Amino acid sequence: MRAFVIAAVAAAGTVVVPAPPAAASPVPGPPPYVDHVTWAKWGDLSSLRVYPTPSARRTSGHAGTAALAEAAWAEVLTLSPDAAIPGMREQFLCHWNFAEFVEPGKVSWNLEPWRPEVNPEQMIATRCNPGGTEEPF
Repeated sequence: MRAFVIAAVAAAGTVVVPAPPAAASPVPGPPPYVDHVTWAKWGDLSSLRVYPTPSARRTSGHAGTAALAEAAWAEVLTLSPDAAIPGMREQFLCHWNFAEFVEPGKVSWNLEPWRPEVNPEQMIATRCNPGGTEEPF
């Protein structure tokens, strides 16, 4: 997976320093994975701020956690059913897989319904923020 990420980012013309290798067999943290969510505004644009739990931060980014990522996404939808918008799940999964490598401890994983749906390579190349810059909060 790491080679795929590096190749995808390199193809997009972005220089990335890979994170140290993850533990081969991480012990998944228990749910819940989402502490809370809050809708915020950035000008006229909406953003769903997803606040991961410490367990999510320890578990995310490791191979073999796809089912846990889906469980975490289900928690998001339970807390904010209106997040079931095309592209939002993909942004969340991108954050699940890469946020703690790129920006460890970021307060929230922000998902925007106005961002376009893109292929996985574009999602990675844009640091989970396709179609515009990252919001300032």
